Amino acid sequence: MTGRSRTSRRTVLTALLAGAVSVPLLGAAPASSVPATALELPRPTGHRPVGRRTLHLVDRRRSDPWVPAARGRELMVSVFYPARSSEGRPAAYMTESEAQRLLELKGLAGVVPAATVAGTLTHARADAPPAPGRLPLVLLSPGFSVPRTTLTALAVELAARGHLVAAVDHAYESVGTEFPGGRLPPCVACDRVDVDEATVVRGRAADLSFVIDELTDRRSTGALARLIDPGRIGVAGHSIGGAAALATMAADRRVRAGVNLDGGFFVPDAGHGIGGRPFMMIGAEAVHGPGNTANDWAETYDRLHGWKRWLTVSGAGHFSFTDIPWLAEQLGLPDPQVPLPGERGWCITRDYVGAFFDLHLRGISQPLLHGPTSSHPEVGFHRP
Repeated sequence: MTGRSRTSRRTVLTALLAGAVSVPLLGAAPASSVPATALELPRPTGHRPVGRRTLHLVDRRRSDPWVPAARGRELMVSVFYPARSSEGRPAAYMTESEAQRLLELKGLAGVVPAATVAGTLTHARADAPPAPGRLPLVLLSPGFSVPRTTLTALAVELAARGHLVAAVDHAYESVGTEFPGGRLPPCVACDRVDVDEATVVRGRAADLSFVIDELTDRRSTGALARLIDPGRIGVAGHSIGGAAALATMAADRRVRAGVNLDGGFFVPDAGHGIGGRPFMMIGAEAVHGPGNTANDWAETYDRLHGWKRWLTVSGAGHFSFTDIPWLAEQLGLPDPQVPLPGERGWCITRDYVGAFFDLHLRGISQPLLHGPTSSHPEVGFHRP
């Protein structure tokens, strides 16, 4: 779906929601319960142990676009970073309440235990002391209606490589995000009929700039702020979060590089105003290949004037760039409509996104990004 599909605003948001939560894990569920099993995210390839802290941030200068009566714009942020050691309490994947909300949405309550999903091993340690150093900052924004936790494997991978990563949940845009006090606000944006995709994208761009403000302010985040090199900031997102990544770059000159994972761009003149800063688009070939003229990737790509890549992955589905297919296969619930295995989707996401930020934020040469390679035959390069 592109920003040019305008049958009605209700249709647009309904389609976004369907695309965002029609996930392999929640696809063709068996009638009986899935046996309880221990789930585990992929182990990171970086050599550094990873810590995680959870922040509740409130921008009181802005009213919430979905609930104007709320006291500011609330965000939940998971911050992943290189830790001093791998000791300490494992960081939870999500709360049971969050997992239950996601399972209920697709009718899997009683089929997949919420505790099973919530207890997924993340390879991060809660509140572990950070290792010393000055690190690049990478922000992550999830797809519409799904929580930030769906990008946990990517966050841990980047942190293990030497980045500080902030995965952001945007209030009232997720079916299950727990705020302090056990509050689980509803996905108000999912049911609104008077907004379109551009409203979501612009709101998220403002959210991400505010997160940068807070994370780089020592009065707000103390030791975490001292870890961040404010001259090396990147942003990535899945689905509409990918559109928000580019919009954030256009609005905030502090962001040096960005990635869109299988999302449309949705706003007029997307890509205009980022100058020569690098941007990468990587998505499912069936939707985002150059032969599909219904999407807005070609016109956006033409507006990018710096280092840029347009990559597609054959056999991938919309969620191949998130944790979900990886976990679905562990549960015995792969999506039969997505040929690319979950493990392979993860490896491609890890390798290309990791290479992009290692190149542009850490200055490490990345031959993988030069062109097609036999080690990743599913990945096509367009207009290099």
